[in-house]
Parts: sequence; C-alpha cells; structure tokens
Amino acid sequence: MLTGPALGNLAAAVVETCRSGLDPDALRIAVLPRLRKAVPVDALWWAAADPATLLFTRSYREELPEESGPYFVENEFLHDDVNKWTELARDPAGVRTLMQATDDHPARSARYRDIFAPLGLQDELRAVLRVRGACWGYICLHREMAQEAFSRDEALFVQRLAPHLAEGHRMGLLRQACEREDAADGPGLVILAADGAVTGMNDAAGWWLEDLGGHADGSDLPIEIAALATRFRHLAASEPALPRLRVRTRSGRWAVLHASWMNSHAGQAIAVILEEAAPGEVAPMIMAAYGLTDREKMICGLVCQGLSTRRIAGRLHLASDTVQDHLKSVFDRTGVHSRGELVAAILQRDYLPHAMAGDPLNRQGAFTAS
Repeated sequence: MLTGPALGNLAAAVVETCRSGLDPDALRIAVLPRLRKAVPVDALWWAAADPATLLFTRSYREELPEESGPYFVENEFLHDDVNKWTELARDPAGVRTLMQATDDHPARSARYRDIFAPLGLQDELRAVLRVRGACWGYICLHREMAQEAFSRDEALFVQRLAPHLAEGHRMGLLRQACEREDAADGPGLVILAADGAVTGMNDAAGWWLEDLGGHADGSDLPIEIAALATRFRHLAASEPALPRLRVRTRSGRWAVLHASWMNSHAGQAIAVILEEAAPGEVAPMIMAAYGLTDREKMICGLVCQGLSTRRIAGRLHLASDTVQDHLKSVFDRTGVHSRGELVAAILQRDYLPHAMAGDPLNRQGAFTAS
C-alpha cells in the first residue's frame, strides 16, 4: 500500500474528483483506478443505495460472475451470515473486513464457503458510502487467497474516502436532476466563474433566483449564493460534506442550496444547485400493486433498514403488538413469511427490474417513478 505523501496526494485527488459533480458512473470510472493504487484488489462490487430503505439499486462488478447476483440477495436477506450491509450501515465505522468479522476464520461465513472459496477469493473489505447519516452506496473489495488480507491501514484509508464518495454520488444525482426534471418544480443550476459572475444556468434557475430576491437573468444574485460559493472555495480537504445552505424563499418555501465544482472546469467554475427542501420522512419505494397502507409502507421501509420491532415501535410511537399486526398484514399481502423474505421480495420486485432496465435514479437516490 502507498504511504506518506504519495498516499496523501492520491486521497486529495479522489476528494477533488468527488467534488466535481460527475454523474455516478463517471465518478466510479474516475475513482476506481486511484483506489486500486492504494488498495490493490482482485475483484470488486460497487452499488448505489436508496437512502430511504438501504436497498441497493444500480450495481457494478468486476471479476465476479453475474449469475452470483441472486445468491448475494438471498445471503443478505434470507440467511445468517456476518458483515451484512444493513448491519454495517448502522456501525459507526461503516467499514469491516471478512477476516475481521470472522476472527481470521473466513470459513465461518456461508458467503465465503459458497461463493468466494470456489472463485479463489478469500478476504473482502466492505464499506458503506455514508454522509450526514444517509447511506448512498456500498463498496465490496475482494482479494484472492494467494494475496495478503486487507490491512488495518487499508481499511482506514477506505473509511477515510467513504463519506467523500457518498457526497460525490449524491451531488452527481442532484446534477443529473437539474438536466432532466421539469423546470416548473425541478432544481435550479447556476454556474459561477472565478470572479463570481454567472456564466450559465438551467431553465429552472431563473424562477429560484427571483424567489430568493434576485433577478431571473442572474444579473443580481442573492447574497446566499455568493456566500455559499465563497465558503466552498475555502472548503478544507478533510471535510466530506459539501457546503449547503437552508434558506426561506419569498414564497414561504424552504430551499436548500448546494455547491460543487463543474467537472469541465474543475477549480475554476462553481455549480450552485437550488432545490426545495425534501421532507425528512422515510418514503420506501414499494409497488402500489401490493395495496399497502401508508403506515404499512413506512414500516416496510424501516424493516428494510434492519430495525427491530421494538425500534420501529419507538420510531413510530406505536405499541410493539401494533407493529406486529401491521407486519402480519404486510406478509399476507406480499405472500412472504418473514422479514428477510419481505426485504428480498421488495428488492427483487421493485428494484432489480429497474436496475436491469437501466432506469435513472432521482436526486433522493431512488428510481425515478415511471
């Protein structure tokens, strides 16, 4: 593994890439070669996640057979094993190796016995891409049996980069939304030159600028935008979360402003994105065809996140028996018999078809409703 200034320079390059507003696929393509210089791997899996449910959406794999996908779904939700994603997403570190999880006895893991060993793989390093408490994706790195296990320093390096990768993914989705959503209710995009002058904007930006007290043509920018851009220019390299500002508009709505570099002029042009503040409620993506009530949908979302009945009851201010009654109704409607089967069914019926079709993700990290 690289050490000293070389490692620091590589980390700085990854951080700069994460702040450039690349779309998620371009971000992965730009980051992986640099990551492999610091943490050599023989196979890997990289997936986006829906922050509302923690279910993975789009995924990318190298040197892992595509037909192994269904097994990983079953292993994650239907079988007992170590180092599962929902467990890791609640862990403060968010990074763990298979050797660490099994006390250096990987054969204790069914995933190792069934998939990794036959492929000649041994250790895996799993990391959740999480920032501001929201999980935007997962990375799983693998090494062959002939290679050394992942070291503590390598795990710490991946842990160091994880929040930056999460923020880069989130910002990439937001930038994509600026390009494809309707101007009437979509986010606005304003591009600023080094001197603070407006060099471009999308159709929705004019409406947002007026609602913040500026001019629709960008000739008189609201002071909040200038303040955000200045803060972004002086952002410390160690700070994973990009600057954001929550403001009240003239129409009485709350708006959130975000800043990132423009990927075509990194370090010179700044993109400021303006969008309506999203509600903090969990909105699990469950097909309406199930006929679930709003309360049942909310409980399903919390089940997907791995919460116990007691924790769900506390979150929703319900009795545990009431939560169990709702779950029984959900099981009856969806034709499953356990929590694991429920989550696997939601993933297979409502997520994987969209992933296989290449459907786009919205700025909340879920698939865009058709």
